[in-house]
Amino acid sequence: MPDPTTLSILDHVRPEVRALPTSGIVEVFDYGRNRQGLIPLWVGEGDLSTPGFICDAAAAALAAGETFYTYQAGIPDLRSAIAGYMEAHYGRPFDGGHFGPERFFATVGGMHALQIAVRLVAGTGDEVLVPTPAWPNFGGALVAAGAAPVECPMRFEGEADHGRWRIAVEDLEAALTPRTRALIVNSPSNPTGWTATHGELEGLLAFARANGLWIVADEIYGRFFHGPGPRAPSFHDVMRADDRVLFAQTFSKNWAMTGWRIGWLEAPPELGPAIENLVQYSTSGVPVATQRAAVAAIAGGEDLIRTQVERARANRDLLAAALRGTGRLRCALPDGAFYLFCGFDGVTDSRALALRLVDEAGVGVAPGSAFGAIGEGFVRLCYARRTEDVVEVGRRIAAWLAR
Repeated sequence: MPDPTTLSILDHVRPEVRALPTSGIVEVFDYGRNRQGLIPLWVGEGDLSTPGFICDAAAAALAAGETFYTYQAGIPDLRSAIAGYMEAHYGRPFDGGHFGPERFFATVGGMHALQIAVRLVAGTGDEVLVPTPAWPNFGGALVAAGAAPVECPMRFEGEADHGRWRIAVEDLEAALTPRTRALIVNSPSNPTGWTATHGELEGLLAFARANGLWIVADEIYGRFFHGPGPRAPSFHDVMRADDRVLFAQTFSKNWAMTGWRIGWLEAPPELGPAIENLVQYSTSGVPVATQRAAVAAIAGGEDLIRTQVERARANRDLLAAALRGTGRLRCALPDGAFYLFCGFDGVTDSRALALRLVDEAGVGVAPGSAFGAIGEGFVRLCYARRTEDVVEVGRRIAAWLAR
């Protein structure tokens, strides 16, 4: 047994905490922070401030004295508003029974929703399949819960600058063990922009059913869809009432509310008592004023969403065209979200590339290695910014590659 006097203070904390990975995105962010003239495309948020009508709703709630503890599941007005939003955009009636407002639970952002979903389905000794490249917080949430994320590399198929990422069910099957409890599916995807077709969702759902797995579905970029139709395909389009699917959602992207930290978990209503307990023992609920702001966002935010999606689609095309002009681009044009996940011929170390782009091009990007081993050689650029910045980034990177 180790001599306690020789151990550091960190050695005395839980091993799952010590095992949490340091974010490769934060490393580059900190390296380039406050650089004069740098254009930051490294973090996953837009550059628009929250609209005034949303802020006003929170201010009115505070002025009215709504500053006390509240429902663990969320105020009824918010749960009903979310149900109405989902019915309007996802086609399924959410007005009662198994599919009603009781499916929706207010959380402190999408990350809290993910944490609760993970706690419901996996713990110490369990494994969860995570198709990669993937948002690193999936793995972090699993490790913090004592579970093990199992990276399942997605396949990049097609031509170098016109490819497509794909989850191959046979790769998921090869990764199964007796300890596998769940599959995480992020569509549209951060960082690749991969967006599952209805056929792919049906295949993933059939795989989960056949193997008794939960699906944790992150569909937060569902409205940021660049294909035909007003939104991306969803598990809601193909699932049955008895399917074991948990949805992590957030107000951050659609309604420019990243700093507000409010989201929701969608789950079978039978899980309500367990979810409310997990809320109680983590945050004790979401502030009422924040929930009032979320209700206002749903009620009046469609023009904002439409504007953001249109700008994102135009920026995607401008940035991809500028980088394709270099003749060195490796990229799948994203069908959804607001990221370009790309590499360049002759560049294999994504961390070194990200640091050099800060120093030599004045551009902040996220290194692909932060999204799993299969992401090495790529970088992620968030194009949810004003178009002038995106055009300038394309010009700067092209000029840097030419040197």
